[in-house]
Amino acid sequence: MDFRLSEEQLKFRDAVARLGDRHLKAGARDRAHAVDYPWDVARLMADNGLLGITIAEQDGGQGGSLMDAVLAIEAIATACPRSADVIQAGSFGPIRVFAEYGTPWQKERYLKKILAGEAVISVGMSEPEAGSAVTDLTTHLTAEGDGYRLNGAKVFSTHAPYAEVLLVYARFGPGVGGIGSVLVDTKAPGVKFGKRSSFMSGEEWAQIYFENVRIDPAMVVLKEGGFKKQIAGFNVERLGNTARSLALGRYAYEEARQWALQRRQFGRLLCEFQGLQWKFAEMKMKLDAGQLLLYRAACNADSGFPSPEETAIAKAYCNQAGFEVASEAMQVLGGLGYSQESLVEYCMRRCRGWMIAGGSIEILKNRIAEGVFERSFSQRPGA
Repeated sequence: MDFRLSEEQLKFRDAVARLGDRHLKAGARDRAHAVDYPWDVARLMADNGLLGITIAEQDGGQGGSLMDAVLAIEAIATACPRSADVIQAGSFGPIRVFAEYGTPWQKERYLKKILAGEAVISVGMSEPEAGSAVTDLTTHLTAEGDGYRLNGAKVFSTHAPYAEVLLVYARFGPGVGGIGSVLVDTKAPGVKFGKRSSFMSGEEWAQIYFENVRIDPAMVVLKEGGFKKQIAGFNVERLGNTARSLALGRYAYEEARQWALQRRQFGRLLCEFQGLQWKFAEMKMKLDAGQLLLYRAACNADSGFPSPEETAIAKAYCNQAGFEVASEAMQVLGGLGYSQESLVEYCMRRCRGWMIAGGSIEILKNRIAEGVFERSFSQRPGA
Protein backbone atom coordinates (compact mmCIF):
# COMPACT_ATOMS: atom_id res chain seq x y z
CA MET A 1 0.00 0.00 0.00
CA ASP A 2 1.51 3.31 -1.16
CA PHE A 3 0.31 6.52 0.51
CA ARG A 4 2.28 8.76 -1.82
CA LEU A 5 0.80 10.69 -4.71
CA SER A 6 1.75 9.49 -8.18
CA GLU A 7 4.25 11.47 -10.25
CA GLU A 8 1.41 12.65 -12.49
CA GLN A 9 -0.64 13.81 -9.49
CA LEU A 10 2.35 15.66 -8.05
CA LYS A 11 2.96 17.45 -11.34
CA PHE A 12 -0.70 18.44 -11.58
CA ARG A 13 -0.83 19.70 -7.99
CA ASP A 14 2.39 21.68 -8.38
CA ALA A 15 1.23 23.25 -11.65
CA VAL A 16 -2.04 24.37 -10.03
CA ALA A 17 -0.12 25.75 -7.03
CA ARG A 18 2.13 27.78 -9.36
CA LEU A 19 -0.94 29.17 -11.12
CA GLY A 20 -2.35 30.25 -7.76
CA ASP A 21 0.91 31.87 -6.69
CA ARG A 22 1.17 33.84 -9.96
CA HIS A 23 -2.40 35.03 -10.28
CA LEU A 24 -4.25 34.73 -6.96
CA LYS A 25 -1.96 35.15 -3.98
CA ALA A 26 -1.61 38.93 -4.23
CA GLY A 27 -5.36 39.56 -4.07
CA ALA A 28 -6.27 36.82 -1.61
CA ARG A 29 -7.20 39.11 1.29
CA ASP A 30 -9.45 41.41 -0.73
CA ARG A 31 -11.07 38.46 -2.46
CA ALA A 32 -11.87 36.79 0.86
CA HIS A 33 -13.80 39.81 2.10
CA ALA A 34 -15.60 40.61 -1.16
CA VAL A 35 -19.32 39.87 -1.25
CA ASP A 36 -19.75 39.00 -4.92
CA TYR A 37 -18.71 35.77 -6.60
CA PRO A 38 -15.07 35.88 -7.82
CA TRP A 39 -15.85 35.86 -11.54
CA ASP A 40 -12.25 36.76 -12.40
CA VAL A 41 -11.13 33.56 -10.73
CA ALA A 42 -13.85 31.54 -12.47
CA ARG A 43 -12.64 32.71 -15.88
CA LEU A 44 -9.01 32.03 -14.93
CA MET A 45 -9.92 28.51 -13.81
CA ALA A 46 -11.90 27.90 -17.00
CA ASP A 47 -9.01 29.10 -19.17
CA ASN A 48 -6.68 26.66 -17.40
CA GLY A 49 -8.96 23.61 -17.44
CA LEU A 50 -9.82 23.73 -13.74
CA LEU A 51 -13.60 23.95 -14.06
CA GLY A 52 -15.45 20.72 -14.68
CA ILE A 53 -12.51 18.59 -13.54
CA THR A 54 -14.90 15.75 -12.64
CA ILE A 55 -17.23 16.32 -15.62
CA ALA A 56 -17.05 13.97 -18.61
CA GLU A 57 -15.18 15.23 -21.67
CA GLN A 58 -18.23 14.76 -23.89
CA ASP A 59 -20.04 17.25 -21.68
CA GLY A 60 -17.25 19.82 -21.95
CA GLY A 61 -15.39 18.84 -18.77
CA GLN A 62 -11.91 17.49 -18.13
CA GLY A 63 -12.85 13.86 -17.50
CA GLY A 64 -10.73 13.77 -14.35
CA SER A 65 -11.27 12.05 -11.02
CA LEU A 66 -12.52 13.28 -7.68
CA MET A 67 -8.95 12.98 -6.44
CA ASP A 68 -7.82 15.39 -9.17
CA ALA A 69 -10.41 17.93 -8.02
CA VAL A 70 -9.42 17.49 -4.37
CA LEU A 71 -5.79 18.17 -5.26
CA ALA A 72 -6.83 21.29 -7.18
CA ILE A 73 -8.73 22.63 -4.17
CA GLU A 74 -5.74 22.01 -1.90
CA ALA A 75 -3.30 23.65 -4.31
CA ILE A 76 -5.41 26.75 -5.00
CA ALA A 77 -6.21 27.24 -1.31
CA THR A 78 -2.53 27.54 -0.44
CA ALA A 79 -2.50 30.82 -2.41
CA CYS A 80 -6.09 32.06 -2.00
CA PRO A 81 -8.58 30.33 0.31
CA ARG A 82 -11.63 32.02 -1.28
CA SER A 83 -10.67 30.82 -4.76
CA ALA A 84 -11.09 27.21 -3.63
CA ASP A 85 -14.84 27.94 -3.72
CA VAL A 86 -14.63 28.24 -7.50
CA ILE A 87 -13.13 24.75 -7.84
CA GLN A 88 -15.90 23.46 -5.56
CA ALA A 89 -18.63 25.11 -7.62
CA GLY A 90 -17.15 23.86 -10.88
CA SER A 91 -16.59 20.21 -9.93
CA PHE A 92 -18.28 19.16 -6.69
CA GLY A 93 -21.57 20.96 -6.10
CA PRO A 94 -24.95 20.65 -7.86
CA ILE A 95 -23.05 20.70 -11.15
CA ARG A 96 -22.20 17.00 -10.58
CA VAL A 97 -25.85 15.95 -10.24
CA PHE A 98 -26.73 18.13 -13.22
CA ALA A 99 -23.95 16.70 -15.38
CA GLU A 100 -24.85 13.14 -14.39
CA TYR A 101 -28.61 13.30 -14.96
CA GLY A 102 -29.26 16.39 -17.10
CA THR A 103 -30.45 16.03 -20.69
CA PRO A 104 -28.32 17.05 -23.70
CA TRP A 105 -30.58 20.08 -24.23
CA GLN A 106 -30.18 21.17 -20.59
CA LYS A 107 -26.41 20.80 -20.74
CA GLU A 108 -26.20 22.74 -23.98
CA ARG A 109 -28.22 25.57 -22.46
CA TYR A 110 -26.50 25.84 -19.07
CA LEU A 111 -23.42 23.66 -18.65
CA LYS A 112 -21.33 25.35 -21.34
CA LYS A 113 -21.63 28.76 -19.65
CA ILE A 114 -20.87 27.30 -16.22
CA LEU A 115 -17.73 25.54 -17.46
CA ALA A 116 -16.64 28.74 -19.22
CA GLY A 117 -16.72 30.60 -15.90
CA GLU A 118 -19.61 32.79 -17.08
CA ALA A 119 -22.37 31.38 -14.87
CA VAL A 120 -22.90 29.35 -11.71
CA ILE A 121 -25.54 26.85 -10.61
CA SER A 122 -27.03 26.76 -7.10
CA VAL A 123 -28.99 23.99 -5.37
CA GLY A 124 -32.39 24.68 -3.81
CA MET A 125 -32.53 22.01 -1.12
CA SER A 126 -33.06 23.32 2.43
CA GLU A 127 -36.37 24.93 3.40
CA PRO A 128 -37.59 26.91 6.42
CA GLU A 129 -39.06 23.68 7.89
CA ALA A 130 -36.78 21.13 6.22
CA GLY A 131 -33.08 21.30 7.04
CA SER A 132 -31.40 18.09 8.16
CA ALA A 133 -34.79 16.40 7.67
CA VAL A 134 -34.65 17.27 3.99
CA THR A 135 -37.30 14.70 3.03
CA ASP A 136 -39.82 16.93 4.85
CA LEU A 137 -39.55 19.46 2.04
CA THR A 138 -42.85 20.95 0.87
CA THR A 139 -41.85 22.78 -2.32
CA HIS A 140 -44.07 21.05 -4.86
CA LEU A 141 -44.97 20.73 -8.51
CA THR A 142 -48.53 20.64 -9.80
CA ALA A 143 -49.17 19.23 -13.26
CA GLU A 144 -50.50 21.75 -15.79
CA GLY A 145 -50.82 20.84 -19.44
CA ASP A 146 -47.56 19.25 -20.54
CA GLY A 147 -45.62 20.97 -17.75
CA TYR A 148 -45.89 22.00 -14.10
CA ARG A 149 -46.33 24.91 -11.70
CA LEU A 150 -43.76 25.21 -8.91
CA ASN A 151 -44.62 26.63 -5.48
CA GLY A 152 -42.61 26.77 -2.27
CA ALA A 153 -39.50 28.34 -0.74
CA LYS A 154 -35.82 27.56 -0.21
CA VAL A 155 -33.20 28.89 2.22
CA PHE A 156 -29.40 28.80 2.64
CA SER A 157 -28.73 28.11 -1.05
CA THR A 158 -25.01 28.68 -1.70
CA HIS A 159 -24.33 31.04 -4.65
CA ALA A 160 -28.07 31.69 -5.16
CA PRO A 161 -27.82 35.53 -5.11
CA TYR A 162 -25.68 35.47 -8.27
CA ALA A 163 -26.65 32.13 -9.82
CA GLU A 164 -28.13 31.93 -13.29
CA VAL A 165 -29.98 28.67 -12.66
CA LEU A 166 -31.18 26.67 -9.65
CA LEU A 167 -31.36 22.90 -9.26
CA VAL A 168 -34.49 22.72 -7.12
CA TYR A 169 -35.50 19.67 -5.07
CA ALA A 170 -39.30 19.46 -5.23
CA ARG A 171 -42.22 17.11 -4.79
CA PHE A 172 -44.02 15.50 -7.69
CA GLY A 173 -45.96 13.43 -5.14
CA PRO A 174 -46.03 12.26 -1.51
CA GLY A 175 -43.26 10.52 0.40
CA VAL A 176 -39.58 10.14 -0.34
CA GLY A 177 -40.44 8.48 -3.64
CA GLY A 178 -42.26 11.60 -4.78
CA ILE A 179 -39.18 13.84 -4.66
CA GLY A 180 -37.34 14.85 -7.83
CA SER A 181 -35.64 17.95 -9.19
CA VAL A 182 -36.10 20.66 -11.80
CA LEU A 183 -34.03 23.50 -13.24
CA VAL A 184 -35.32 27.02 -12.61
CA ASP A 185 -33.98 30.22 -14.17
CA THR A 186 -33.41 32.73 -11.38
CA LYS A 187 -35.03 35.44 -13.54
CA ALA A 188 -38.10 33.36 -14.45
CA PRO A 189 -41.52 34.92 -13.70
CA GLY A 190 -42.60 34.00 -10.17
CA VAL A 191 -39.07 33.55 -8.78
CA LYS A 192 -38.50 36.08 -6.01
CA PHE A 193 -35.59 36.66 -3.64
CA GLY A 194 -36.10 37.91 -0.11
CA LYS A 195 -33.86 40.30 1.79
CA ARG A 196 -30.19 39.41 1.65
CA SER A 197 -28.54 38.30 4.86
CA SER A 198 -24.96 37.34 5.72
CA PHE A 199 -23.52 34.21 7.24
CA MET A 200 -20.71 34.47 9.80
CA SER A 201 -18.37 33.68 6.89
CA GLY A 202 -19.40 36.88 5.12
CA GLU A 203 -21.20 35.02 2.33
CA GLU A 204 -24.66 36.30 1.49
CA TRP A 205 -27.86 34.32 1.14
CA ALA A 206 -31.51 35.15 0.57
CA GLN A 207 -34.68 33.14 0.90
CA ILE A 208 -36.04 32.13 -2.51
CA TYR A 209 -39.77 32.08 -3.19
CA PHE A 210 -41.43 30.18 -6.03
CA GLU A 211 -44.88 31.57 -6.74
CA ASN A 212 -46.68 29.58 -9.42
CA VAL A 213 -43.50 29.32 -11.52
CA ARG A 214 -44.09 27.68 -14.89
CA ILE A 215 -41.81 24.62 -15.36
CA ASP A 216 -41.48 23.37 -18.90
CA PRO A 217 -41.07 19.57 -19.14
CA ALA A 218 -37.66 20.17 -20.72
CA MET A 219 -36.50 21.63 -17.37
CA VAL A 220 -37.15 18.43 -15.40
CA VAL A 221 -33.90 16.73 -14.34
CA LEU A 222 -35.23 13.85 -12.20
CA LYS A 223 -38.87 12.93 -11.73
CA GLU A 224 -40.45 10.83 -8.98
CA GLY A 225 -37.98 8.41 -7.43
CA GLY A 226 -35.01 10.67 -8.12
CA PHE A 227 -34.18 11.54 -4.52
CA LYS A 228 -31.69 8.71 -3.91
CA LYS A 229 -29.83 9.58 -7.11
CA GLN A 230 -29.64 13.22 -6.03
CA ILE A 231 -28.30 12.31 -2.58
CA ALA A 232 -25.68 10.03 -4.14
CA GLY A 233 -24.49 13.05 -6.12
CA PHE A 234 -24.69 15.18 -3.00
CA ASN A 235 -21.94 13.04 -1.44
CA VAL A 236 -19.62 14.54 -4.06
CA GLU A 237 -20.52 18.03 -2.80
CA ARG A 238 -19.78 16.88 0.73
CA LEU A 239 -16.27 15.87 -0.34
CA GLY A 240 -15.79 19.38 -1.73
CA ASN A 241 -16.69 20.82 1.67
CA THR A 242 -14.37 18.31 3.30
CA ALA A 243 -11.46 19.28 1.07
CA ARG A 244 -11.95 23.00 1.71
CA SER A 245 -12.18 22.49 5.48
CA LEU A 246 -8.85 20.72 5.48
CA ALA A 247 -7.27 23.12 2.97
CA LEU A 248 -8.24 26.22 4.94
CA GLY A 249 -7.15 24.60 8.19
CA ARG A 250 -3.80 23.89 6.56
CA TYR A 251 -3.56 27.48 5.27
CA ALA A 252 -4.09 28.80 8.81
CA TYR A 253 -1.60 26.26 10.20
CA GLU A 254 1.09 27.37 7.75
CA GLU A 255 0.51 31.05 8.56
CA ALA A 256 0.89 30.28 12.26
CA ARG A 257 3.96 28.09 11.65
CA GLN A 258 5.74 30.87 9.76
CA TRP A 259 4.79 33.32 12.50
CA ALA A 260 6.17 31.02 15.21
CA LEU A 261 9.50 30.86 13.34
CA GLN A 262 9.96 34.65 13.35
CA ARG A 263 7.95 36.17 16.23
CA ARG A 264 9.84 36.73 19.48
CA GLN A 265 8.43 37.08 22.99
CA PHE A 266 10.43 37.16 26.24
CA GLY A 267 13.60 37.03 24.16
CA ARG A 268 12.74 33.73 22.44
CA LEU A 269 11.11 32.60 19.23
CA LEU A 270 7.57 31.32 19.73
CA CYS A 271 8.53 27.94 18.30
CA GLU A 272 10.93 27.46 21.22
CA PHE A 273 8.12 27.34 23.80
CA GLN A 274 7.06 23.77 24.55
CA GLY A 275 3.41 24.77 24.97
CA LEU A 276 3.31 25.99 21.37
CA GLN A 277 5.29 22.98 20.13
CA TRP A 278 2.53 20.74 21.47
CA LYS A 279 -0.12 22.88 19.77
CA PHE A 280 1.62 22.47 16.43
CA ALA A 281 2.11 18.74 16.97
CA GLU A 282 -1.62 18.32 17.60
CA MET A 283 -2.51 20.46 14.58
CA LYS A 284 -0.20 18.41 12.38
CA MET A 285 -1.71 15.13 13.58
CA LYS A 286 -5.25 16.34 12.85
CA LEU A 287 -4.36 17.60 9.39
CA ASP A 288 -2.52 14.41 8.42
CA ALA A 289 -5.27 12.13 9.75
CA GLY A 290 -7.93 14.16 7.99
CA GLN A 291 -6.05 14.06 4.71
CA LEU A 292 -5.88 10.27 4.79
CA LEU A 293 -9.65 10.05 5.37
CA LEU A 294 -10.32 12.54 2.59
CA TYR A 295 -8.05 10.78 0.12
CA ARG A 296 -9.60 7.39 0.96
CA ALA A 297 -13.09 8.64 0.19
CA ALA A 298 -11.97 10.35 -3.03
CA CYS A 299 -9.84 7.45 -4.31
CA ASN A 300 -12.46 4.79 -3.56
CA ALA A 301 -15.26 6.63 -5.37
CA ASP A 302 -17.26 4.22 -7.50
CA SER A 303 -18.32 5.59 -10.91
CA GLY A 304 -17.54 9.09 -9.68
CA PHE A 305 -19.76 8.89 -6.58
CA PRO A 306 -18.01 8.20 -3.25
CA SER A 307 -19.15 5.83 -0.52
CA PRO A 308 -21.74 7.49 1.77
CA GLU A 309 -20.04 6.01 4.85
CA GLU A 310 -16.50 7.00 3.88
CA THR A 311 -17.74 10.45 2.91
CA ALA A 312 -19.53 10.88 6.24
CA ILE A 313 -16.42 9.85 8.20
CA ALA A 314 -14.16 12.15 6.18
CA LYS A 315 -16.47 15.16 6.34
CA ALA A 316 -17.30 14.87 10.04
CA TYR A 317 -13.62 14.55 10.97
CA CYS A 318 -12.20 17.13 8.56
CA ASN A 319 -14.86 19.76 9.27
CA GLN A 320 -14.01 19.62 12.95
CA ALA A 321 -10.25 19.30 12.41
CA GLY A 322 -10.16 22.26 10.01
CA PHE A 323 -12.03 24.47 12.45
CA GLU A 324 -9.95 23.41 15.46
CA VAL A 325 -6.67 23.90 13.61
CA ALA A 326 -7.71 27.34 12.34
CA SER A 327 -8.81 28.31 15.84
CA GLU A 328 -5.49 27.22 17.36
CA ALA A 329 -3.59 29.00 14.59
CA MET A 330 -5.47 32.19 15.39
CA GLN A 331 -4.51 31.80 19.05
CA VAL A 332 -0.84 31.49 18.06
CA LEU A 333 -1.00 34.69 16.00
CA GLY A 334 -2.77 36.54 18.81
CA GLY A 335 -4.15 39.94 17.87
CA LEU A 336 -2.93 39.65 14.29
CA GLY A 337 -4.77 36.35 13.84
CA TYR A 338 -7.97 37.88 15.20
CA SER A 339 -7.64 40.82 12.83
CA GLN A 340 -8.91 40.87 9.24
CA GLU A 341 -5.38 41.84 8.23
CA SER A 342 -4.78 38.10 8.42
CA LEU A 343 -6.83 35.41 6.63
CA VAL A 344 -6.59 33.07 9.60
CA GLU A 345 -9.80 34.41 11.18
CA TYR A 346 -11.49 34.07 7.78
CA CYS A 347 -10.42 30.43 7.55
CA MET A 348 -11.81 29.75 11.02
CA ARG A 349 -15.18 31.33 10.17
CA ARG A 350 -15.46 29.42 6.90
CA CYS A 351 -14.56 26.10 8.51
CA ARG A 352 -17.18 26.64 11.20
CA GLY A 353 -19.87 26.92 8.56
CA TRP A 354 -18.99 23.59 6.96
CA MET A 355 -19.70 21.87 10.27
CA ILE A 356 -23.35 22.73 9.48
CA ALA A 357 -23.58 23.00 5.68
CA GLY A 358 -23.77 19.94 3.44
CA GLY A 359 -24.83 17.66 6.28
CA SER A 360 -24.20 18.64 9.90
CA ILE A 361 -21.64 16.73 11.94
CA GLU A 362 -24.45 15.28 14.06
CA ILE A 363 -26.36 13.94 11.04
CA LEU A 364 -23.14 12.47 9.64
CA LYS A 365 -22.48 10.70 12.93
CA ASN A 366 -25.97 9.18 12.68
CA ARG A 367 -25.05 7.80 9.25
CA ILE A 368 -21.73 6.48 10.57
CA ALA A 369 -23.50 4.73 13.47
CA GLU A 370 -25.84 3.03 11.00
CA GLY A 371 -22.77 1.54 9.33
CA VAL A 372 -21.35 0.48 12.69
CA PHE A 373 -24.51 -1.42 13.66
CA GLU A 374 -25.57 -2.36 10.12
CA ARG A 375 -29.09 -1.06 10.60
CA SER A 376 -30.94 2.21 10.12
CA PHE A 377 -32.12 4.42 12.99
CA SER A 378 -35.05 6.73 12.36
CA GLN A 379 -34.87 10.08 14.14
CA ARG A 380 -38.65 10.50 13.95
CA PRO A 381 -40.71 9.95 17.12
CA GLY A 382 -42.52 6.61 17.28
CA ALA A 383 -40.71 5.25 14.23
